[in-house]
Formats: sequence, structure tokens, C-alpha cells
Amino acid sequence: VELSFESVTTVSQAEFAEWCDQHAGWDPHRYELLNGRVVMNPPAGFPHGSIATRVVHLLHQFAQDHGLGEVLESSQGFELPSGDSVAADASFVSTARWSAMPTPKDGRFLRVVPDLIVEVLSKSTRSRDRGEKKAIYAANGVREYWLIDPVARTLQVFLRPVDQERFDDGTLLAESDDYHAPAGDAVLAGLAFAVSALFLAR
Repeated sequence: VELSFESVTTVSQAEFAEWCDQHAGWDPHRYELLNGRVVMNPPAGFPHGSIATRVVHLLHQFAQDHGLGEVLESSQGFELPSGDSVAADASFVSTARWSAMPTPKDGRFLRVVPDLIVEVLSKSTRSRDRGEKKAIYAANGVREYWLIDPVARTLQVFLRPVDQERFDDGTLLAESDDYHAPAGDAVLAGLAFAVSALFLAR
């Protein structure tokens, strides 16, 4: 059974950052600050890491080829305007948002809202990724949110229209489908790939 643990008291973003500094050292767990609670998740089981690596590579290659911005993997923390501190499995920050954010400080979380966030579902995070974290991302202005399900081998893409404060109902793609960035609200216009490329061959 994969278990998540939450703090029983609430802490501020500054207190969480300080706690992370004091907690520095090797630790396989991931810690985030969600709605004032410190949430700990265990390392994910196979094939989570394999899928996350494929996503980061795919996004990085496209963003680099087109000079669109920065792609970051799961070790990068973000301090969001809402007071939440998160670390997604993959994220993309456009050149515009990167240029407008405060100068990054070594060893600190980035103070910017990614344009695109990707989460790979696991037993311990599935419910939170679909609910609490999805709501936090939308409220902070994340423009596009991907959920990858390793069990169902699907990709679900949620878009947040500029005039809305929440994501749309999402588009669910099966392993046999191709993804084509929809015109209009999609963050990475022109991005296209086979959904099967996110998964190891059976």
C-alpha cells in the first residue's frame, strides 16, 4: 500500500521553505505544501519514472527546437502565489513567464507559475492530482494540465481558457491515439506525438 502523510498543523510558505532547508539531505520522499499542509508522498513504483522521463524529454526537445521556454523535471519546486509550494513530475515555463519572474536564487524554489504541468498518477497521488492539486494549479493560472495514467495507459489534457479560473472538462486520449496540440488555448502550439510514445512497449 502506498501511503501519503500530511502535517496536522498548517504552516506558511516561508516556514515550509525553512523546514526544507533544515531537512536537507538524502530523502526519497517528495514534500509539498498544499493548502497550508505539508504533504509527503513515497517514491512511486514502476513505470512512473520511465513515463516521467519520456515526457520531460519530449517537452524539452520541442521547447528547445522552437525556443519556447524551460522544461523542468520533478526535483524542481515552485512557490505559487496562493501560498502553495509544489513539485510536479514535469513542467514547462514559457519564455514570457520566465523573463517576468524574480531572479532565481540557488537552492530556492522558483517563484513562477508554469504554463504547463504534467503529473503521472500513482496509487498515493491519484486522488490528489485529480482534485486538490488540479484546483490549485487552475487557481494560480496554470494554462494546461496533463494527467498520465500508467495503468490505463492514457493521457488526459485539461486546458484553462484565458477568461476562466478553472480547467475545461479535459480530453482523454488512449494509447492508440495521437496527440495534436489544439489550436487556441494550447500552450505548445504545433506539438504532436503518439500517446504510445509515453509508455514502454508491452
